[in-house]
Amino acid sequence: MSAPAAKTAAEFVPGVQTLAVLRDAAQKCRGCELYRYATQTVFGEGPTSSKIVVIGEQPGDVEDRQGHPFVGPAGKLLDRALVEAGIERSRVYVTNAVKHFKFEERGKRRLHKKPGAQEIRAYRPWLEAEISLIKPNVIVCLGATAAQSLLGSGYRLTVERGRFVEHPWAPHVTSTIHPSAILRAPGGEQRHAEYQKFLADLKKVRELVEARGAA
Repeated sequence: MSAPAAKTAAEFVPGVQTLAVLRDAAQKCRGCELYRYATQTVFGEGPTSSKIVVIGEQPGDVEDRQGHPFVGPAGKLLDRALVEAGIERSRVYVTNAVKHFKFEERGKRRLHKKPGAQEIRAYRPWLEAEISLIKPNVIVCLGATAAQSLLGSGYRLTVERGRFVEHPWAPHVTSTIHPSAILRAPGGEQRHAEYQKFLADLKKVRELVEARGAA
């Protein structure tokens, strides 16, 4: 007897789709157990006309409380890097592979906990629905979890970082580190070095968009 199929969010994704409809429907998603503990669903934000989509792993503590993606410390660093890379932040769509904050409690603090493979699969229908509406030219995956959610568990960020590959969801997909990894780097010198590499990856994205006339 075969095992039952893993539960996903597919049954909660509406047939008639706009970003507003998706965002509203996602608040009612019960595709995995993370909704039980998070404050709310944190859906993607940005214009439907975005040519660049940035995908992170999951919302953090600040995002979970405020209901918006990339508004915490890592998000502020991303905003700074996009500006310095010459990418207009207001024209970028930002989202996460997982739409609820997974955490463990340490006293009064809620610390990030990496989502599992089944949880990432559960949220994939939401991510695919977002991308299918936006139809970006470039997808930028921040961190290994985001990259593997699109490109498979065998994808190695340390090997493939900064390279562009074709994907059914976009002509160009690339990966770089998550800005939270820069914030965790020990010492100012190493943080600066990691930030410069992160900035260089984003500049490659800007150069590709300009070369393709996709701005």
